[in-house]
Amino acid sequence: MTGRERFLAALARRQPDRVPVWELIVNEPTLSAFGARDADTFAEAADLDAVTVFESMPRTALPPEEAAAFRLRGGAAASGNLALARDEWGIVWGTAADGESYPLAGPVDSRAALAAYRPPDPAAPWRLDPVRKAVRHHGGRRAVVFCAHDGFEFAHYLRGGMEPLFEDWIEDPGFALDLAEVVIGYKIDLMQRAIAAGADAVVSGDDYAGGTGPMMSPAHFRTFVLPFLKRSVAAAHAAGVPFIKHTDGNLWPIMDDLLAAGMDALDPLEPKAGMDLGEVKRRIGGRVALVGNVDCSSLLATGTKQEVEDAVKETLAKGAPGGGFVLASSNTIHPGVKPENYRTMLAVGREHGRYPLDPALVRDYAGRDYMARRRT
Repeated sequence: MTGRERFLAALARRQPDRVPVWELIVNEPTLSAFGARDADTFAEAADLDAVTVFESMPRTALPPEEAAAFRLRGGAAASGNLALARDEWGIVWGTAADGESYPLAGPVDSRAALAAYRPPDPAAPWRLDPVRKAVRHHGGRRAVVFCAHDGFEFAHYLRGGMEPLFEDWIEDPGFALDLAEVVIGYKIDLMQRAIAAGADAVVSGDDYAGGTGPMMSPAHFRTFVLPFLKRSVAAAHAAGVPFIKHTDGNLWPIMDDLLAAGMDALDPLEPKAGMDLGEVKRRIGGRVALVGNVDCSSLLATGTKQEVEDAVKETLAKGAPGGGFVLASSNTIHPGVKPENYRTMLAVGREHGRYPLDPALVRDYAGRDYMARRRT
């Protein structure tokens, strides 16, 4: 099977020739350790079964005088180590030395600002250049996964943070829903264009939860998040591609609602947040494919080679039986991950992830919990 065939078979909850491998994002130093300069060349160097691509969203550096006067919410100055730039949404981003970017301020601070606001143009001719490049480069050998969003993440970016958005949910819910409509209109339009340009699948990057549970109540999730997620999933399915939902954290309090959206796969199932892969597989594996969940918070950052080997074997034993599973980290290959640990993860996944799985592997590892000592 090609990587594309393998990846799409797993998303359809089928059993391919072996467990596919994918990552949402890979940062330095792992990129350079594989001799890669971007996601495309990394997917080639690491022989991933799928590659994640993003829209082209240019940023313009803040002029020196504006950067010097820039203040965060609450009045604090931004760190001098951050390079400040504004994107086409009007969102100000701070980029650290390791290349990680963080949204710091948004342009919508009132109903009047929202009424006057216009999102970027999803049809801009350069917008989907990364998709077209990936489709040409990988030529059907690897699945091209377009990273989209639903109505939550960019809504809080535009408001300058989650706190003001959550206040809107209480104090002015109509305003919050209007803001989400602006976001989802752009995001669905762009997603449809990306699929038409050759994307094989879509992943929504909006995070809903932290280590102990969702950031919002289930009731608020159903009102302000779920309707927009459902629309995103429906648009992907109408265009004929599977939809992967990425969200960190402990998802159990909103799991039934998430599944009601009709997504095809759930990623990344953080073990540190109580998302034991064996339990997830037993409870929902018949309804959705699973992606993850090798811990990147500590294991891939500080673990030994043997610890990584054992963790990957356990992950395969819990998630891979019967198919419907993609091996990945529990979030991303962030700057703190040791490249040699990621190499070990790939090697063990390929060696032991071939179907039919070794019954001894499943028997010996499915009952383990490599995260037990790392949760303390």
